[in-house]
Amino acid sequence: MNKTLLIIHIFLFSNFIFAQEELPVDGVGGAGVPFLLISPNARASAMGEAGVGLADDASAIFWNPAGLGFQTGEGGSMTHSPWLPQFGFSDLFYDYLNYKYNLEDVGTLGASVTFLNLGEFIRTGEDSPEEIGRWKAYEGAFTIGGGFKVTENFSLGLNLRYIRSALAPFGTAEEQGSGTANAISFDVGTMFKENVEDIGTISTGLSLSNVGPKIAYIDEAQADPLPTTLRFGFGYEFKADEYNSLTYTVDFSRLLTRRNYIEYDDKLTTNDEGDTIPNPDYGRYTDGDEVLPSQDVERAIFSSWSDGSKLRRITTGMGLEYWYGAPKLLALRLGWFYEDPKYGNRNILTFGAGLRYDEFGFDFSYINKLTEEFSPLDGTLRFTVMMELGNVSSQIFDEEELDEEPSTDF
Repeated sequence: MNKTLLIIHIFLFSNFIFAQEELPVDGVGGAGVPFLLISPNARASAMGEAGVGLADDASAIFWNPAGLGFQTGEGGSMTHSPWLPQFGFSDLFYDYLNYKYNLEDVGTLGASVTFLNLGEFIRTGEDSPEEIGRWKAYEGAFTIGGGFKVTENFSLGLNLRYIRSALAPFGTAEEQGSGTANAISFDVGTMFKENVEDIGTISTGLSLSNVGPKIAYIDEAQADPLPTTLRFGFGYEFKADEYNSLTYTVDFSRLLTRRNYIEYDDKLTTNDEGDTIPNPDYGRYTDGDEVLPSQDVERAIFSSWSDGSKLRRITTGMGLEYWYGAPKLLALRLGWFYEDPKYGNRNILTFGAGLRYDEFGFDFSYINKLTEEFSPLDGTLRFTVMMELGNVSSQIFDEEELDEEPSTDF
């Protein structure tokens, strides 16, 4: 990809991919390094980008590390996705690699690597289109964590993450700093899972991810918050018979970021006709032409709920998964993801399928927009290959099942 201005990348990536958030009154808020929000596995992507309440494979380290606490054995997966297919950029792609390993009587540990290749850029002079250099931009993260059972049905999870965003090796104009930044964050999660006789396996999950200090490219005054996200989800797996099972999952998530704002004594005022109207200056995120900085994470986690959006900034994802085979052999998946039109406007259907053979598996997913508006994610494909060794358990088994020979089902 050859582009002369870094601003093109920032505009496309931040505003189109993850949507521009409209905050009252005229503030535009958002978060840095939004690549951390990309669904990392084709299975969850095909099920409405939902996974916090299910989290029953190695990708739990992304969705909810507490889900690792119910897993045994070892295994991992690798996902590849051509990125922004609508723009036709052949050198943009997303890769994700994860691994888990169970320590008996301790818990299951996990690690993951996320990499987003943003392609090659051309640098030109300030007053001339002449090429003076080239560079390649990328963003990535390395995460380690684990899930640990507290009781037979309840687990806790914790992750620690290092983040690097290398948009450019130099600054712009008279700005200090450069287009490269580093940050750290952590995730916490909980999960409850129980096998109910004649009903199936029911699970609920709660996670708070990407909690950490703001990331700064130029200086601290212009730092952006990390995409701190609260997720709550529910999963249900029903086994109709030996060969057929159905899984349903639903997630609710909210980005917990907010900019500082100017407070006024009066929320209401009067217009020229003497009518009482909301004060247009109340809660402004700008002071003249200057955009006020974002709030620190410890404040934004709470204050973001009072930004006037009420529940409209909560996104919903849900999906169905049908499995055939004993052990599981073929899966068909369908999902839906919805975001309020004023707070992102992503409204998409997701589709996918999966194959399992012995210890190996393959999944793919496809995104299709439901609205007439342009969506750069429309047509996005994700491919995941995976392997599981000795995993007897992303479910709760009764004593009779535990007496049977362990299965490599996953």
